[in-house]
Amino acid sequence: MVTPIVSDAEPSEIRRFLLSRGSSTLQDRGFGWLMLACALSIFGIVALIASELVLRSQLTISKFGLKFFFGHAWDPVSGNFGAFPFIYGTLMSSLVALCIAVPLSVGVAIFITEMCPKFLRGPLSFLTELLAAIPSVVYGLWAIFTLVPLLREHIDPVLIKLFGWTGLFAAPDFGLGTLAAGVILSIMILPIISSLTREVMTAVPHSQREAVLALGATRWEMIRMGVLRNARIGIVGSVILGLGRALGETMAVTMVIGNSPQIMKNLLAPAYSMASVIANEFSEASDDVYRSALIEIGLALFIVTILVNALARLLVWAVTRGAPPRAA
Repeated sequence: MVTPIVSDAEPSEIRRFLLSRGSSTLQDRGFGWLMLACALSIFGIVALIASELVLRSQLTISKFGLKFFFGHAWDPVSGNFGAFPFIYGTLMSSLVALCIAVPLSVGVAIFITEMCPKFLRGPLSFLTELLAAIPSVVYGLWAIFTLVPLLREHIDPVLIKLFGWTGLFAAPDFGLGTLAAGVILSIMILPIISSLTREVMTAVPHSQREAVLALGATRWEMIRMGVLRNARIGIVGSVILGLGRALGETMAVTMVIGNSPQIMKNLLAPAYSMASVIANEFSEASDDVYRSALIEIGLALFIVTILVNALARLLVWAVTRGAPPRAA
């Protein structure tokens, strides 16, 4: 039988400090419940927003049904409301923005990740991401005083001359319209697509690059086959996330899109977006049906934005899960 050894030595200072604190079980449980409440509050906020939008748009939902989203007329005086001109303007301006921003964003990401000198990589990345911090009203003011005159005097005449036969670019040209809104949106979503594309490309294992180069590929072939092919799902996810940002933009688009509820093929003609009509007309809504129609447009925009962002996050996660980041 072994007799336990009992030490008569005084406990150390650290031991006395830990004993003086007592049990922290109650504090740990309280902290855990507090963090859980913070996480659940996000779901609660989204649910409250959705429920309020549905509740406030019940008048037009019950009166027009699905025809509300396919109607072409927007006449608050007679109480006839159709949201299709605003849906069309939102989709067209966002499509123009993607056509401009995607090639530029991917090019910036490729240069920073694969070709940029190390001393320039940090400043260039910072300046690219700085574009996301500029307020949208500043973009709108810049567009009014700089972009719109530039388009009207120099770019639009060339587009009308070269591509007027398509019907996409036709006179009269006032500078304000879908094209101007698409250009300003492309600048605003460029940092989102570029930064996410860069992260996805960084997650591609370096061994992929070395294997392609070892087979005798050039640098461009290595980027095309070893990097872009492996990162294509994440790039698509970043593009969809940029689309979600473009769909919900309000102030900058309102200032340059022209704010005319028309459905026209001409990209130089004034148009309207869902966010713009809410911002412009909500304070002027004089009756409940008018207000309900605007809120239902907001509900549609809310649902579309959530679905687009969820799809983008899913695609980005599918390509980056478990991939360690590569050192810059």
